[in-house]
Amino acid sequence: MSAAAPARRMLGDRAVFPIGLGCMNLSHAYGVPPSAQAARALLEAALDLGIDHFDTAALYGFGRNEELVGEVLAPFRERFFLASKCGMTGVDGKRVIDGRPETLKRTCEEALRRLRTDRIDLYYLHRVDRNVPVEDSIGALSDLVRAGSIRAIGLSEVSAQTLRKAHAIHPIAAVQSEYSLWTRNPELGVLETCHELGISFVAFSPVGRGFLAGAVRDANALVEKDIRRGMPRFQAPHFTRNLEILDRFCELAREAACSPAQLALAWLLARAPHVIPIVGTTSVDHLRENVAAATLAIDPAFIDRADACVDDTTISGPRYPAATLAEIDTEERSK
Repeated sequence: MSAAAPARRMLGDRAVFPIGLGCMNLSHAYGVPPSAQAARALLEAALDLGIDHFDTAALYGFGRNEELVGEVLAPFRERFFLASKCGMTGVDGKRVIDGRPETLKRTCEEALRRLRTDRIDLYYLHRVDRNVPVEDSIGALSDLVRAGSIRAIGLSEVSAQTLRKAHAIHPIAAVQSEYSLWTRNPELGVLETCHELGISFVAFSPVGRGFLAGAVRDANALVEKDIRRGMPRFQAPHFTRNLEILDRFCELAREAACSPAQLALAWLLARAPHVIPIVGTTSVDHLRENVAAATLAIDPAFIDRADACVDDTTISGPRYPAATLAEIDTEERSK
């Protein structure tokens, strides 16, 4: 079932392994982070497995994730493509969206120090600040490109309309948004716009925040600070309905002779050559499983069946609570 080495995919001006590593889990969002030793082992294992695209952000752990990535990976800086984000950070212990030019430039200076590098390959505006014209935020990032602090500009969780506005100010190299079998919002416009404009699309949470890997069977068992506890799909009555879909999906993966996570990733990789999933995990074993998805030759019939089994018509509940949905700029399908 294994195939030859997978074709690399373009991210900005660089060809990367088709699956990247999202580093958030090592510092942020899913409860107690792993020990420093375990986090180091995960990052080093990713390099050994051929991953050469690492994604972090100023928000993750309020700077601690960038510090971790810098500490562990700085000695190998020429071996990988480094992405980080600005525009959403921690201020006095709280998450703040701030797209003002002076804030973005200051955040970049801090990121470079934490990451122990003289340039960031791809720097995303993590969220559009509704109080700041996106043209102003992109203008500040274009100043950073000219200064050599960053090599390319990205946007996260934006609509096709906002992408076009930003791209008119400075070329956008990538858009990063949640995209998976159970989150299809990019298909409402931005995915096709990326294709039209020659922009890479980086898909975060490609296995549905662990749900499509079959890892979450009891939402009440999630630890107190796990962000999934506040997401409707992991709450009653949606969660029980979604478990029924998961059971069918896991059975389909068994028929395809792969893990559910691998089938979810194979579906994404088959969507388009400009789609690059980034996986997030604290387990080296799970990382190996995810990376192997890039070399599995799964019958396209199983990909089609997965597409029909799990989508935004079969899954119950919105992906974010209402307050978070109000903060983001992505297209949303009305239900």
